Amino acid sequence: MNHSLEQLGWSTYVRSVPEAAAYQQQRLGRISAQFKGAVRILAPTGSCLAKPSGRLIYRAQRRDELPAVGDWVVYRQEGSDSNGFVEEILPRKSKFSRKEAGDITEEQIVAANIDTVFVVMSLNRDFNVRRLERYLVAAWESGADPVLVLTKADLCEDVESCLRDAAGVAAGVPLLVTSSVTGEGLQELAVHCTLGKTAALLGSSGAGKSTLINHLLGNDQQRVQEIRADDQRGRHTTTHRELFIMEDGGILVDTPGMRELQLWDSDHGLDTAFQDVEALAAQCQFADCQHASEPHCAVKQALADGTLAEERFASYQKLQAELAYLKRKEDVRAMQANKQFWKQVAKSGAAHKRQRY
Repeated sequence: MNHSLEQLGWSTYVRSVPEAAAYQQQRLGRISAQFKGAVRILAPTGSCLAKPSGRLIYRAQRRDELPAVGDWVVYRQEGSDSNGFVEEILPRKSKFSRKEAGDITEEQIVAANIDTVFVVMSLNRDFNVRRLERYLVAAWESGADPVLVLTKADLCEDVESCLRDAAGVAAGVPLLVTSSVTGEGLQELAVHCTLGKTAALLGSSGAGKSTLINHLLGNDQQRVQEIRADDQRGRHTTTHRELFIMEDGGILVDTPGMRELQLWDSDHGLDTAFQDVEALAAQCQFADCQHASEPHCAVKQALADGTLAEERFASYQKLQAELAYLKRKEDVRAMQANKQFWKQVAKSGAAHKRQRY
């Protein structure tokens, strides 16, 4: 199917990235899906599979410099029915990232050029405030506007209690309660999916993202499964990130569920998601207060009088330590890469000298 640049969200994108207008006369498309070694591009001329060009791969120093779902790209296609090559990635206005799973210290871009992040969490026994805090940190860091979507309200015995807990850690974030069984909140959800705007759905496995996608698209495009009876957790159904175009012009990105979201470079997101803690820390007598044994510590006072929950402060400290550890690993990696670069330069220089003499 052919999609105009407007249907793919070009006007909204250019308003945020004015310099992208210079690419208007080139062959433009948007990455709609990512596979091993290839991507699918949606464009006015149709869709095609494409691989990163050799030049793009050669210039890429890190994984985040390769195409991701939601990216706007300049691409080349030899024939109308042939596969293409991604020649250039246009500047990203926003990106939802996480640390690559495992021991690899690299950024993995989940979705790029998004306007809204739907942080999806179910209201059954899988509801977890500490996990919600982690997702909100990453959502605020992305540069998009977060919206908290609590699903499966029909399976929750005490919705009001969960709402209080969620609202307590999501200050300033719109909060929607939904149920695919009763239809509650689904109409309000569509209000956030307007013409030309891109929304990404993110959450743990079985949170109900695919069900929401099917409702917003008006069909059963995404496969869904019943929750498990033993622990009320949904089964993982989405296997790769994919971008969909809604009939009324909204754009949706569905993502595989994440059992664990490891943060990536989220200092701003941490400050924003924990504004209450940051505000208290600003009232401490010492600017470098560690909130341990220092006198006149506003954070310790808030913990003592119950204004700040101990669990929330512990979560803040845990995420802060995780980001600090990641930064140290990144610094070591950068030093090693720099050392390797100069070793290669020295070797090339020595080889050039031998050729001359």
